[in-house]
Amino acid sequence: MKHVLQERFSLLFIVLNLLFFPVFAQTTYKISGRITDAGTGVGIPFANVAIKGKTVGTTSDENGIYSLTSTQTGDSLLVSSLGYQTRAYPIQVVASQTIDVVLTSTATKLQEVKIYAKGGDPAYRIIREAIRRRDQFDPDQLTAFQYESYSKVEAYVNNFANQRKKGRGPGPVGRLLSKLPAIYDSQGKPAVPVFVSETFSEYYQRANPHKTKEKILKSRASGVGISDGGVSAQLTGSSFQQYNFYRNYINLLRKDLPSPLGQAWQTIYKFRLIDTVTVGGVVCFQIDFEPKRPTDLAFSGTTWIDTTRFGLSQIDAKIDQRANINFVDEIRIEQEWENVGDSTQTTAAGVRLPVLTQLLIDTDEPTPNAPGALVRLYVAARNVKVNQPQEAKFYEPPLELAENYSEKSPAFWQNIRPEGLSQDELRAFTIVDSVRNVPFMKFLGEVVNLTMVGYYPIGNIHLDAGPLLNSYAFNNVEGHRLHLGLRTNAGFSRRWILGGYVAYGTLDKQFKYGMNVDYVIRKKPYTIAGIQKTYDLERLGTSAENLGGSSLFAAYTRFGTLRRPYMQEFHNTYIKSELGKGFTQTIGLRNRTFEPLFPFAYNVNDGDKKTSSYYRTTELMFETRFAPGALMVQSDNDRFSVEGSNNPVITFRYQLGLKNLLSGDFAYQRFSMNLRHSFRMGVLGRTRYQVNAGYIPSTIPYPLLYIPLGNETIFRYETSYNLMNFFEFVADRYVGVMAEHNFEGLFFNRIPAIRRLKWRFLATGSVLMGGVSKENTALIPATNENGQAVLGFQSLSRAPYVEVGYGIDNIFKVLRVDAIHRLTYRNNPNISTFGIKISAWVNL
Repeated sequence: MKHVLQERFSLLFIVLNLLFFPVFAQTTYKISGRITDAGTGVGIPFANVAIKGKTVGTTSDENGIYSLTSTQTGDSLLVSSLGYQTRAYPIQVVASQTIDVVLTSTATKLQEVKIYAKGGDPAYRIIREAIRRRDQFDPDQLTAFQYESYSKVEAYVNNFANQRKKGRGPGPVGRLLSKLPAIYDSQGKPAVPVFVSETFSEYYQRANPHKTKEKILKSRASGVGISDGGVSAQLTGSSFQQYNFYRNYINLLRKDLPSPLGQAWQTIYKFRLIDTVTVGGVVCFQIDFEPKRPTDLAFSGTTWIDTTRFGLSQIDAKIDQRANINFVDEIRIEQEWENVGDSTQTTAAGVRLPVLTQLLIDTDEPTPNAPGALVRLYVAARNVKVNQPQEAKFYEPPLELAENYSEKSPAFWQNIRPEGLSQDELRAFTIVDSVRNVPFMKFLGEVVNLTMVGYYPIGNIHLDAGPLLNSYAFNNVEGHRLHLGLRTNAGFSRRWILGGYVAYGTLDKQFKYGMNVDYVIRKKPYTIAGIQKTYDLERLGTSAENLGGSSLFAAYTRFGTLRRPYMQEFHNTYIKSELGKGFTQTIGLRNRTFEPLFPFAYNVNDGDKKTSSYYRTTELMFETRFAPGALMVQSDNDRFSVEGSNNPVITFRYQLGLKNLLSGDFAYQRFSMNLRHSFRMGVLGRTRYQVNAGYIPSTIPYPLLYIPLGNETIFRYETSYNLMNFFEFVADRYVGVMAEHNFEGLFFNRIPAIRRLKWRFLATGSVLMGGVSKENTALIPATNENGQAVLGFQSLSRAPYVEVGYGIDNIFKVLRVDAIHRLTYRNNPNISTFGIKISAWVNL
């Protein structure tokens, strides 16, 4: 799932790759001051500040301080914030002025009520009662609900106008970008937008069975390095922005953040009753909350609870840089819940749903003088309907992108937008188009896109070159391996997908090649068919089925000493369809050869003692994949799955060997199953595991049996046995379990000396049981037809293969180090009983 979920955060990754370029903007007029609450005098964070009738504005910081620098001026300053009345202040035509703003809350403050209670702050009793009644207000408990959704996402590069050391001026990039228009942040510094999108969709959810669906009707997106607006439309719609604080955990940036209204509320949080106010016509308790330990990955903020029904009315929750999370200075979620009509209820109270959500992610600067990034999300719901479920088949597919989704007409978006968006937000599209069309930024976007996707678009001929990782390798068989691949993109066709590659080894002086033709038969349900042919060098134990789709690990296995290499001619014809309800079915007809480059043979006929070193197989392959809760995202002509974090994914495969069909030499059957699952264990962290099982009730040469994936590199790979050699074991019946538990900051957050490092502790373990039948063992002769001694294999005995480990994650925010012990088969030749494995990725 990890390689898939990297696509989901590619937009944020683009922003982070743009953080190293200083920019300066011209300043003519400067307005600054502080925005405070009229009742309490406390600063109001993230209030909108704009010059009336102009296209410039800013927001206040966490203390309510703002600073607006602009070449434009006007007659009045407009200030607004969620939950407050908008006010206008006159502006003087001077170079610099201070305007302190006082906003009046739209919530009506009641008379002071003193509450005396035993057992501590009464906020605990209120939260306890709200949690007891949460089934009455949790949207997941409704029979169904649906609404029209408008979402807007913006990403900015900010904090780049800081003076460099020794008073040095801006560099060439800074001088270039200083000529571009910018939006000003809360301190009057320019913030350059690098991505902005708007999406209009219909969102549906039902409870029994639990199903969701989003129809993305219209969308537009613009950004540096963004070539397909359809991907951003799918990833920034309501399907991925469901923040329900009645759930035990809020999933945000692949993190499980405990809700202050979840089961762990008393373990993680402390509460304080502040006041009693009226919010949206409902009398509410105002309660502050914060984590008991500042380094815990948990929210702090304020919630407003209905005094009569004890339902959530509003919440303002944030996480700052003290928490165990990387690259983030602050995350802030503001959410409003409102009563919506329910025709199935006789009471006038109705039910309550979140109708407005605002999310802000402010990244942490990697160094004091480095730029940062700011991501803002705005989601509004309207025309809400509840308890009107659709038929189950209506919810398939869960994520649907309309054929005519692209809509760039300003008139359409002006009519569809909710009220309350600032002038800066409305002009972001114009500015980001200016930024992305700068030649250097276009080049930078192409570099970032090449890094993430692996393919580089070639001009206007609708071809992409790549993948980058396969361009070069060096091994003992091929010497220097040079690889060039091409594929068509969506500009060529959204139905036909053509691809191919050619590779050459300087040592074996042999060309290898591959080609494929795929055709999208239909898009609802999504069905694709294709044919493929390759002739290339392979090695036992690192087949595509074993590697599980890891392009990085697959590329690395072509380096070094290749033991038991062979040439393979491979033909594949397949059809794949998404059947709904999380099911994907694939049927294929495969034909492949085995041409060993090492001493190999198998007995063809026991009576004649005849052997052979070459064989060809023909097989039918049936694969069923069940991924409940997964969302399929379409990217140009690619399609990938974003799986639910708490749902298992099961894959079952059956392979039937056909003798004499297309010169197939064997009749056989292979059964295999893979189960992957990840689940939360409360405050103890998250557990991930996978189970592999298989059975081959046939007598066939050992290269056709199951060869568990080993790992002889210094890098840790999550689906391999990390202290097992390549091709160390063979099995025709097997069961394997791989598990990992991440305690996150449970231990290190409690150690004063190192908790600032934000390390995370992990424990891992892998077990493999299996064996090989006597019939399959007997197929190996002593020598081949050339008189060479045939290399055999080792099978597992009654003792399972076992390795366990422990590690530290989040070292320097990107590194992970695992110490792994091999507990069994410790006397095998050329193996390691203990190893240190490293891995690295951008980890939040």
